[in-house]
Amino acid sequence: MTSRTLYVGIMSKADYIKRTIAIAKGEHKPKKDEPKVWFESIKSLAQVLSNENQELLKIIDEKHPKSLTELESLTGRKKSNLSRTLKTLARYGIVVLQKEKNTLIPKVNATDFRVEFGLGSSAA
Repeated sequence: MTSRTLYVGIMSKADYIKRTIAIAKGEHKPKKDEPKVWFESIKSLAQVLSNENQELLKIIDEKHPKSLTELESLTGRKKSNLSRTLKTLARYGIVVLQKEKNTLIPKVNATDFRVEFGLGSSAA
């Protein structure tokens, strides 16, 4: 298993909006090592990277299922539940859902996570 690190940040929605506006105005230039993915709270990060979802990511990364049906049989989770979870993980860039013919093939995009957050309200 090759390690792929995703840098994530925790920032309130208000601060995220301020940061986005500052970037758009050219007042803030994100550094190369800054998070590309942001969560509104540690709680929301914990929900997305729950133990159950971490186990799901390991199974996908190790077994390379060729469809959600195959993943369903590997995990014992219903396809509708898997689909919803994988779409959430894809929204954060943790997995990629490749479409081949009429089949979705899940691929793990990140296996390690670096989390950045602070208590200040600085948007930049």
